[in-house]
Amino acid sequence: MKIPSYLKKGDTVAIVCTARKFFPEDAEPAIALLKSWGLEVKLGRTIGLDSCQLGGTDRERIDDFQQMMDDDNIKAIWCARGGYGTVRIIDGLDFTKFKKHPKWIIGFSDVTVLHSHVHNMKVATLHSIMPFTVPRTEEISKETLRKALFGEKIRYEVPAKGYEIKGKATGQLVGGNLSILYSLLGSKSSIDTKDKILFIEDLDEYLYHIDRMLYNLKRNGYFDGLKGLVVGGMTDMHDNEIPFGQNEVGIITSIAKEYNIPVCFYFPAGHVKDNRALILGATVNFEITDDQVVLEFQ
Repeated sequence: MKIPSYLKKGDTVAIVCTARKFFPEDAEPAIALLKSWGLEVKLGRTIGLDSCQLGGTDRERIDDFQQMMDDDNIKAIWCARGGYGTVRIIDGLDFTKFKKHPKWIIGFSDVTVLHSHVHNMKVATLHSIMPFTVPRTEEISKETLRKALFGEKIRYEVPAKGYEIKGKATGQLVGGNLSILYSLLGSKSSIDTKDKILFIEDLDEYLYHIDRMLYNLKRNGYFDGLKGLVVGGMTDMHDNEIPFGQNEVGIITSIAKEYNIPVCFYFPAGHVKDNRALILGATVNFEITDDQVVLEFQ
């Protein structure tokens, strides 16, 4: 797995739209954050474009992202926001130069398309806050992004909830948004999870949707040989008038327990205010005890 070069003061980070639209005035908090770390910022041509929900046409978003990948002066690409649209451009991108000279691709939610696609090129990416979420993100989450970009040691210790499946494992961390992982099944962007630790999170889904998506992942072998499961925010889940009968913890536990792997719930990452940076593709030590959950990046 290639780890892109860590940043240093004076480096330039690009902000682009791969999905929903985002405007220059909305980028000001993210620009101020990057500059407080000694970094320079380049706004992509898609920032400010308005194509219905999207930040420009598919062609405009492809061209903008491609330019930032091919520009040697750009050391990281920060996707402005999620929503929907990244899958529409992924097959139009040429990663030839990127694979030889990788740089950090940063974001979460819909950016899982890029995380998964790039993971299959054996390049690490960064699951973290985005410019859109900077104004409502907790300070600790911003600091974890800085640490990840500058190559500082990352170790998370969070209290156990009491319904985890205890154990420990070491492996490569992969994953992202559950709905996106589900949508990529059968495509060349679908990931191999064998001997790895899978991270999932989601937002605004019905409980039976969660069950359906997880069973599809199971039937596609995502749990075969898996070493551990990190469940992040399962935010704003819904139920039907006739209850499904299990909440998200029950659904996930019923599937994961047969694999004898450690499983934690509500880890601070995903569509939550405390959305801590995760280096996807990096090797992590994952341990769950009676008292705490530890995720340490090697």
